[in-house]
Amino acid sequence: MFRLWGKIFKDNRLLKDHVATDGDYSKDRKTMIFDAIREICHEFDVAEPIWLLPNIDDFAYRGKVRFNADNFIEQIDFDYLEIQILEE
Repeated sequence: MFRLWGKIFKDNRLLKDHVATDGDYSKDRKTMIFDAIREICHEFDVAEPIWLLPNIDDFAYRGKVRFNADNFIEQIDFDYLEIQILEE
């Protein structure tokens, strides 16, 4: 089962977390990731982040990425949103 863990941090403290799961392996990996991010953002009531080149590189290399204020169109009231693949 594919699981993606989303966490919101402010002042180095975890404010919220949510694990999005998806067992539909008929979808490709990219679709599963974006569906999970959409679910996490809906759960946290924040806009979906914009992927910049450093984010893509971090996620490809470590399976984990942080989105800060530069990745959001709207103002955010937290320091960053972190997503991490738990299981594939």
